[in-house]
Amino acid sequence: MNYERFLNPAIAAVPPSGIRRFFDMASSMKGTISLGVGEPDFVTPYHIRDAAITSLLRGETSYTANRGMPELREEIARYLEGRFGVGYDPATEIVVTVGASEAIDTALRIITGPGDEILVPEPSYVSYSPSVIFAGGTPVPIVTTRETDFRLTAEAVRAAVTPRTKALILPYPNNPTGAILEKDELEAIARVVAETGILVLADEIYGELTYGGRQHVSFVSIPGMKERTILINCLSKSFAMTGWRVGYACGPAPLMDVLNKVHQYAILCAPRPSQAAALEALRRGREDNYADVRKMRDAYDARRRLMVDGFRAMGLDCFEPLGAFYVFPCIASTGLSSEEFCQRLLREKNVACVPGTAFAPSGEGYIRCSYATAIEKLNIALERMSAFVKEIRG
Repeated sequence: MNYERFLNPAIAAVPPSGIRRFFDMASSMKGTISLGVGEPDFVTPYHIRDAAITSLLRGETSYTANRGMPELREEIARYLEGRFGVGYDPATEIVVTVGASEAIDTALRIITGPGDEILVPEPSYVSYSPSVIFAGGTPVPIVTTRETDFRLTAEAVRAAVTPRTKALILPYPNNPTGAILEKDELEAIARVVAETGILVLADEIYGELTYGGRQHVSFVSIPGMKERTILINCLSKSFAMTGWRVGYACGPAPLMDVLNKVHQYAILCAPRPSQAAALEALRRGREDNYADVRKMRDAYDARRRLMVDGFRAMGLDCFEPLGAFYVFPCIASTGLSSEEFCQRLLREKNVACVPGTAFAPSGEGYIRCSYATAIEKLNIALERMSAFVKEIRG
């Protein structure tokens, strides 16, 4: 049977994730050190796991409200107010989702229609452009480069806006580059947003993971931007809760009403035990000044410096990331393409990285390496990669 005639051609044409492709290859090879998937190597703290266990033992296995447990939404509101100085009404302006991925997909679905353009800074997370296409829109790339430390500029945003532009995706701290935006840069972008009348989808899932004394500035904290922004966040990265699948979207009530409508038809609600765990993570975090988060961030910071120094010692240009947990070194000087470099590195040295082209064509010449793994493994990976680069250069 010819199944192609049943498929939506636009969706069928979207390639699979380049991240998962290398992860699957690495998982089938013994002795491989994977720097591919952006997943913390920390186990979710015990008190968070225990909260989920206790919830199950109490028999709390039913649905919750579509928008999420009221007490969890209240705690999310307290977290955002305390950390970033932004107030949200938990009853009308917050929806708990199955990870940030659902929040991104659903947010794009409610604002995007045929012919609408969504501005996507690149290189960036692999899901943005496909999600725009799935929603029937057109992703419009805004290329960022090493020359500007992979920072999005207000001038680039202004140049990309057309009468068809509906929204800008603002993914900082950035995956894969680790770039951040400072307050003055966000303010400049905010002026363009206000002048052009577009919306912003601010993906701030790495907001707790900034280094070098920098503090994350939420875009919604810029005056006038809260009413123009759908804020996406989750507990996956900062609280080591990837498998729990708890995220949330925050925004003006009229937008959240429609987002919740799609969420209730497609998902209904996030799993109750996961919501119980998320409630404990945020509540205990607020009470102990986020000790779990600070411990993990300090460990990431040491690994970050190790990786940057390691790549520079190999003679590879490596931008210093100030957020997230990735490095994005330039491998163009080896003479190999990003794909060739990663393929050969995996086959010859059993180290898995992700080609920069997985994050956009502009990622050519770069590779992404996650340092969310044990420092002992990072040291071994750097030794193997150093040997690989020397062999290539002869």
